[in-house]
Amino acid sequence: MLKWLLHRKLRAFERDHAYDASYMHEVLDTDLGAFMKFGLATSVGSYRKDCPLAAHVAAGLTSSMHADCGPCTQLGVGLALQAGVAPATVAAIIAGDETAMPHDAALAVRFARAVIAHAPEADAYREEITRLWGPRAVLSLAYAVIAGQLYPTLKYALGHGKACIRVVVGEHVVTPTRPLSGAA
Repeated sequence: MLKWLLHRKLRAFERDHAYDASYMHEVLDTDLGAFMKFGLATSVGSYRKDCPLAAHVAAGLTSSMHADCGPCTQLGVGLALQAGVAPATVAAIIAGDETAMPHDAALAVRFARAVIAHAPEADAYREEITRLWGPRAVLSLAYAVIAGQLYPTLKYALGHGKACIRVVVGEHVVTPTRPLSGAA
């Protein structure tokens, strides 16, 4: 009965967001406990304290784009717009155009890229984030980076991550930038 309800919720999510979550149906069919644990793990992405929404979204989308070239990023775009982030800001994040982003989003993009690349620049960005918004903001952005890669990584591990698509922000097609080495 619980699996039936969860499949139903997944189908509603797929309809509402025009997203193929067949890999999550597969996880649910394989092991309910594994499905529940993954749901708990992904909940870290909802933690946002003391940092601007655009910064949180920028960190998550940057991370998602590193791990995925389309569907998960497109879902993130839709959720960002639904949360109230300006379409121009979301488009700039996807395009990697830091000059077109608000400062907070650009800082979060640089931080996320540095964290993913294990680059020493992450230290300076972390200090600036702490100075501007405090230590909970650093944690918020760190969790956004982690969460941004969870779904795409699972998708690819299960053999569902084969499609690359164009990302649409509002009515405009935006080409995602993938500046990090090793990005597929």
